[in-house]
Amino acid sequence: MNPQANLIFIVSLLLGTTITISSNHWVMAWAGLEINTLAILPLISKSHHPRAIEAATKYFLTQAAASTLVLFSSMTNAWCTGQWDITQLTHPTSCLILTSAIAMKLGLVPFHFWFPEVLQGSPLTTGLLLSTLMKLPPITLLYMTSPSLNPTLLTTLAILSAALGGWMGLNQTQIRKVLAFSSISHLGWMAIIIVYNPKLTLLNFYLYAVMTATVFLILNAIKALKLPTLMTTWTKIPSLNAMLLLTLLSLAGLPPLTGFLPKWLIIQELTKQDMAPTATLISLLSLLSLFFYLRLAYCTAITLPPHTTSHMKQWRTNKPTTITIAMLTVVSTMLLPIAPMILTLI
Repeated sequence: MNPQANLIFIVSLLLGTTITISSNHWVMAWAGLEINTLAILPLISKSHHPRAIEAATKYFLTQAAASTLVLFSSMTNAWCTGQWDITQLTHPTSCLILTSAIAMKLGLVPFHFWFPEVLQGSPLTTGLLLSTLMKLPPITLLYMTSPSLNPTLLTTLAILSAALGGWMGLNQTQIRKVLAFSSISHLGWMAIIIVYNPKLTLLNFYLYAVMTATVFLILNAIKALKLPTLMTTWTKIPSLNAMLLLTLLSLAGLPPLTGFLPKWLIIQELTKQDMAPTATLISLLSLLSLFFYLRLAYCTAITLPPHTTSHMKQWRTNKPTTITIAMLTVVSTMLLPIAPMILTLI
């Protein structure tokens, strides 16, 4: 793709995100979402492969439907209450429609079917944007309207997302699809706490975005798209393999690593809200996703290919992204000891 065109699309993405997260009026928020959708479409379909075109079409149709529902929900609220302010969404029907629209935007169950397919048809760098930056505007809208949302509906969507995100990722061999189901599972954890402690949802999203960015950048550096390819990558750049192993375990939420922090805080908050059974259920469901993270980690670091290679291993890389990957890996694995400081900031 032409570098100037690429730059325009990236700037438009940032512009759309900024407009949505800084707006108070529903129409401005909707306009930001539309700019976002239109800017990401050429980045999805830039390879001109039929799979990429199919992914772009699916993405456009679902996002257009979700944006229509956002506009419909805000118009219904303005019709009944006379308010166009995002934080003044008080009409019950509008709240239900908005929850459905945001679930469709994010890929929460039962509106999750488009996300694995779109991620599978996109390049890794676009997949990184779809999994992190494109999730920020809808989560911001959820954050701003959280006091008036229906807790039962959100808890149901969250439990289903954690269950199906873990369950459907079990038999995947394509790494991008595994990461898509991992994203759905993490979104379940964010949705379950949004009504009770919205700041925890944002903390969870930020940490998830950092860990996912690390995984995508490493996969892009070692050019791995399938599990069998992952088994032979240790012969290329062993240092990146070690980073990938630690980041995957952190995404799984294992205790000494950063990924354990949001899960721990969410379980604690749910217990304070007298929702111990819900906390137990979502913790057990996260074991499903732990299995496929462990399988990825096993393929990355423990499996040896049948034939060893005779060429020299590349311990140092000259790629400019390597320093970024190293810094992101540190954040993805070592933030748990400074949890008290993080809690004072949120």
